[in-house]
Amino acid sequence: MKQGFALLALLALSACGGLSFPSSSDGPRSVNRPGASSDAFINATAVKVGRGDTVYSIARRHKLSPRDIIDANNLRPPYELTVGQRLELPRGRLHTVQSGEYLALIAKRYNSDAFAIARVNGIRAPYTIYPGQQLRIPRGSGGTEVASAPPPAPSAAPSAKVTPTRPSATPPSKTPVPQPPKRSGGKFGWPVDGKVISSYGSKDKGLHNDGINIAAPRGTLVKASENGVVAYAGNEIRGFGNLLLIKHDGGWVTAYAHNDELLVKRGDKVAKGQKISRVGSTGSVSEPQLHFELRKGSTAVDPHKYLM
Repeated sequence: MKQGFALLALLALSACGGLSFPSSSDGPRSVNRPGASSDAFINATAVKVGRGDTVYSIARRHKLSPRDIIDANNLRPPYELTVGQRLELPRGRLHTVQSGEYLALIAKRYNSDAFAIARVNGIRAPYTIYPGQQLRIPRGSGGTEVASAPPPAPSAAPSAKVTPTRPSATPPSKTPVPQPPKRSGGKFGWPVDGKVISSYGSKDKGLHNDGINIAAPRGTLVKASENGVVAYAGNEIRGFGNLLLIKHDGGWVTAYAHNDELLVKRGDKVAKGQKISRVGSTGSVSEPQLHFELRKGSTAVDPHKYLM
């Protein structure tokens, strides 16, 4: 089973995912005309395939899922494209954020996925949104749902129901987490001992793994890769199971997915090597493993280059 692909590709084609956000080096570029604005990409209805384009890259550039493009154009595996090929780009519905709303609540209202909404709208951890912001809403399966109007807004925003872990999983909070402590210096530490079963980088069919997947026995203790503060601890993000996001000094973020049990909660300061979770197979995987990502700002980097 393919595992560890970027969440963008996961929602369409795979079983596991990476925390995928657009990076500055992967920003919009026009394949139709020079000088096109970002809004032109978001609102475009069709595109011509350029040299080096893949279903994945076009979907990411236009804030869609690969499945959107595959279904709209009746593409068949291995989803190869030809230069000059015209692709239809289905557009979806928009939601205007109201006061008191957060991603998990909005996703629940539309039967969508909180992290998919974050991905297509370029929202980065800790997933802060603001009243008046317009969000494009993908389907829960990763496509973009077309509807004439969103469901009516409730008079009061109900709390999102989540399956608790130990400690309890919590919905995204507007309360800022503390500043992370200074790093210990040097490289990041390996979060768990085990065999890397999916490495960082490009995969077949235009897919990409934004991290690495490490196989280890269920219950194996996972350690914090560096000093930091827990920015997210929960299981609301489809495909990742019990997930931890830890912020580090200098703009670094590490992610730990598919855990069986979380041993820390949002806002906790952790030290390098501290036990933070136990390996499991929660989310979209069937065998015990840890999906680990390392990011500098919003850009995913190859963990192998920074781990010791």
